[in-house]
Amino acid sequence: MKQIDIKSAQVGLIGVGNMGEALLVALLKAGAEPQKINFAVRRAERSSELAARYQITPASIEEMAATSDVLMLIVKPQDLETIMERIAPTLNPDALVISFLAGKKIATIESGLGNPAVARVMPNTPTLLGVGMSILSYGSNVRADQKRFVETFLRAAGKSVEVAEPLQDAATATSGSGPAYFFAFVEAMVAGAVAMGIDEDVASTLVVQTIVGAAKMLEESGKSATVLRENVTSPKGVTYEGLQVIAQGDLPGLVARAMQAAADRSRAMA
Repeated sequence: MKQIDIKSAQVGLIGVGNMGEALLVALLKAGAEPQKINFAVRRAERSSELAARYQITPASIEEMAATSDVLMLIVKPQDLETIMERIAPTLNPDALVISFLAGKKIATIESGLGNPAVARVMPNTPTLLGVGMSILSYGSNVRADQKRFVETFLRAAGKSVEVAEPLQDAATATSGSGPAYFFAFVEAMVAGAVAMGIDEDVASTLVVQTIVGAAKMLEESGKSATVLRENVTSPKGVTYEGLQVIAQGDLPGLVARAMQAAADRSRAMA
């Protein structure tokens, strides 16, 4: 049985939209050889653009299924059944199939493709900048060398955490949906500043730089969010008064309910 690594693997990408392109960039950054990468997209102009930009080769999904050591599915969840019907007859039995489809279970893909090695990955949008957070789970047929491939590749996209598949929905509701929660909070802060008379552009600068700085402190200080919050909160001070209002609104409960709703939706998409 052929052992694979980043440089030796023949890779096929089915679907190269915004997220697919970010994953392609990470794959190349990790050391994959462009001449060993094939891809398929629906639009001819997009295909030509990707081939010229990255020196990778377009192919049919059936061809990629037959020749790939690693086949990445980066399509919409509703397209999975059609894709599986097309690639199942020609799929290389030793291939690793990596699914980036929200909510779709490993067992579904194994069943539809004749029980190949399957890894399930849920990235998030900061992957577009190389600072993503990916959640990954493995089917029982995934070999050690295939796991090393996945983990090497995902390191070039940011960070990754392996979880048991039953936790995928909860993890997706945390990091997959997390950027949207964050953006909603930023929107609210900007609106709050504008309501107090600050120009919108100035308010945006104030909020974004504050958030960026706070995130950097959290990442680099080694201190928990709780400690950092306490450090900036003087008893009966300005920040204290603001946090009292947030506490009255039950922010922890609101966030927990939002995350549970997202996890429930992910579970329903299976």
